[in-house]
Amino acid sequence: MQDKSLDIKVLIAGRPYKMNVQREQEGLVRKAAGYVEDAINSFAHSYEYNDQQDLLAMIALQNAVGILEMKEKKDFREKEMESKLKEIDKILSAQLSME
Repeated sequence: MQDKSLDIKVLIAGRPYKMNVQREQEGLVRKAAGYVEDAINSFAHSYEYNDQQDLLAMIALQNAVGILEMKEKKDFREKEMESKLKEIDKILSAQLSME
C-alpha cells in the first residue's frame, strides 16, 4: 500500500521548513508558501520594518482579516439561503395543500 504522505521542504522568509503533507495537498502547500514569500517581498518594498518577524506579522494580520471577511460573507449567504428556502417551502406547502 502506498503511503499517502510526503516529506517536502518549503522556503519561507529565507528559512527552509520541512513538512509532512498529504500527497494531494503538496501543490497547494507549495503554492501557499509561494504566496507567503510573494507577500513578504511586497511588504518589504512597501513598508519600513525591523526584521522578518514584522513582515510575517503583517501577513498574518492581512490573512486573518481576509478569513474573517469570508466567514462573514459565508454566514450572511447561509442565512439568506435559509430564508429563501423557507419562503420556497412555504409556497410549495401552500400549493400542495390546495390540491
